[in-house]
Amino acid sequence: MSISLSSLILCPIWISMAQIQQGGPDEKENTTALKDLLSRIDLDELMKKDEPPLDFPDTLEGFEYAFNEKGQLRHIKTGEPFVFNYREDLHRWNQKRYEALGEIITKYVYELLEKDCNLKKISIPEGYGVIVLNPNENYIEVEKPKIPVQASSESSDEPAEKRERKDKISKEAKRRREFYEKYRNPQREKEMMQLYIRENGSPEEHAIYVWDHFIAQSVAENVFFVAHSYGGLAFVELMIQREADVKNKVTAVALTDSCHNVWHQEAGKTIREWMRENCCNWVSSSEPLDTSVESMLPDCPRVSAGTDRHELTSWKSLPSIFKFFAEASEARSSSQKPALARRSHRIKHEEL
Repeated sequence: MSISLSSLILCPIWISMAQIQQGGPDEKENTTALKDLLSRIDLDELMKKDEPPLDFPDTLEGFEYAFNEKGQLRHIKTGEPFVFNYREDLHRWNQKRYEALGEIITKYVYELLEKDCNLKKISIPEGYGVIVLNPNENYIEVEKPKIPVQASSESSDEPAEKRERKDKISKEAKRRREFYEKYRNPQREKEMMQLYIRENGSPEEHAIYVWDHFIAQSVAENVFFVAHSYGGLAFVELMIQREADVKNKVTAVALTDSCHNVWHQEAGKTIREWMRENCCNWVSSSEPLDTSVESMLPDCPRVSAGTDRHELTSWKSLPSIFKFFAEASEARSSSQKPALARRSHRIKHEEL
């Protein structure tokens, strides 16, 4: 009968730990012996048998996934949706697999925007390419350069015995750190650092940058915004920073489950008034599409997106959004207000 390496190693470890917990005069010696035993274990080899390599395909076909005619991601062989827990009890590996697939899908969506929607890719600093505003990507990750450790100049004046003792302590501390790092992360990844994209280091900065360099300089007379979730907060910040320009160029704004807050963001009275007349927020709700939803915030009208799922609010409310934009464009031409802003069920925030 064969016995695995893990059985041979782990059994004496637990025995030693039990002995230590019992205490006794030899506790310190047992602790030292246990540390020495643990230091001899090659955890890389021991745990690689449980976690597969972090080596994933670079195509949808490699993952055995494809988008069907409805635009749904499905497994090529089984037809099932994406499964996160591909391997049980390997959460870190499953997460890395999920992230690798996500990168491929992101590129696929960008290709669809160019090919099917005839949109043009425009690059901004550090090679960041945008078709539609993407406030979520504010930095790139690169491998952190290794900084060589330099010996302290003070050590030259120390006695040789003292320097030798300090070096020994330092090496032991380094060995312990490496040991515990191997135990925590058996397939140690490269140390990475974040390089923030110039003038786009946050969602708010990104919105302002795109406005200044592209939207404000365009010849378009009627500009419409669709801002989802945190995008709504970024738009409010854009209004705070470029109020006059936004009012002059933007015809209407459709927010979908926006998380903005005009109080916390300290939006002025003139901004709140403009938002009440030119914005509408389609929020997640089980009520039918366009049903009025009350709000205690003094900003724009809120109506149901026809779904209680946050991620579906933009898609579900698109028919109403384009109708809202058409009405806003017509109202702007005739100096009237959009229909949604004129609805009698709108909350009178002035009375709050």
